[in-house]
Amino acid sequence: MAHRETQNQLFSPLQLRDVVLKNRIVAAPMWQYQGRHGQVQDWHLMHLGRLAAGGSGLVLQEGTGVERRGAGTLGDIGLWQDDMVAPLQRIVQLMRDCGTTPGIQLMHAGRKARQLTPAQGRGPLPCQPDIADWDAWTPMGPSAIPAGKGLETPLPMSLQHIQQVVEAFAAAAGRAARAGYQVLELHAGHGYLLHSFLSPLANQRGDAWGGSFDNRCRLLLSVVEAVRAVWPAGLPLLVRLSCTDGAPDGWTLEDSIALVKRLLPLGVDAIDCSSGGIAGSPLRGGALATYGYQVELASAIKAATGARTMAVGLIVHAQQAEAILRSGDADLVALARELIYNPNWPMDAAQKLQDAQDFQMLTRNEAFWLERRKATTPDLQPSTFVR
Repeated sequence: MAHRETQNQLFSPLQLRDVVLKNRIVAAPMWQYQGRHGQVQDWHLMHLGRLAAGGSGLVLQEGTGVERRGAGTLGDIGLWQDDMVAPLQRIVQLMRDCGTTPGIQLMHAGRKARQLTPAQGRGPLPCQPDIADWDAWTPMGPSAIPAGKGLETPLPMSLQHIQQVVEAFAAAAGRAARAGYQVLELHAGHGYLLHSFLSPLANQRGDAWGGSFDNRCRLLLSVVEAVRAVWPAGLPLLVRLSCTDGAPDGWTLEDSIALVKRLLPLGVDAIDCSSGGIAGSPLRGGALATYGYQVELASAIKAATGARTMAVGLIVHAQQAEAILRSGDADLVALARELIYNPNWPMDAAQKLQDAQDFQMLTRNEAFWLERRKATTPDLQPSTFVR
């Protein structure tokens, strides 16, 4: 099927280093809590496959742990062992066969490790004798400050722990490259380990890894340098930030701008702009989340640093997503729950925006049959169905 020129920003390609995303729609990382001993299952093949087949230009695999003690729940998946690479290669190949760019998010849960899933009510995971490495799966953080009421007090990390984490991120990035992923994102938001070192609400260390702004940024910058050293030069590296903690005396948007100016020279290609996760709400005055409530963060980061940015947070409608890109607020838009509701959202958006690419969001075979139906029944509308 021949490619048709698009007239919408949403369906225009974007080049990041040697990788060209076919459109600006990103399937955001969505935890599935279906892993077993850190290994992916057929569920992950199905989940990521349907997102890839649905037409998103970039599909990011859920936060994938870089070491065992960095797993958030029993169902987390990881890349802390070499035998975890081969099962991921199968998923990567499926995503590529569907025409999308396969990406992966690497993370360490830090003080949010060893918890129940959201559907189970979160909170600390009760001790289970059948988990052989229970004692080694200890939540860690910059300081002995729990992530929330009722959660475990994390083990303050030693210098050896910090070095091990840096090495674990680099090793996992090398495995991700061997698995075939083309985009890598580091999760430095939502209260997980890298974010907890950034925020003064979680990091109250008195050594070179805490205290001043420079010291609190040191872990993330060290991880980026270590990852970029092993991640292929032609493949893009993204960082997800909680651009503001949304709490008094916490990490601020101004802090994020200063940090991004340091990340870009180290080889970071785009910033995934989210918020919150340390304490309180990122929303001003406790307001409820509204459509695109975090877009202003992506816009501010982009304007102040020149970085390419990804906007996230209640991006639901085609016209809304197009407006974000057309206004220059962001270079990419990421959807999560809306893609659970409709994995074919990219195709639906193309229809609503009357884009020339039309059904080409989908795989060739699926597009063929929809094109044929449109050609043979041009007046077909859902409302015309009669019992």
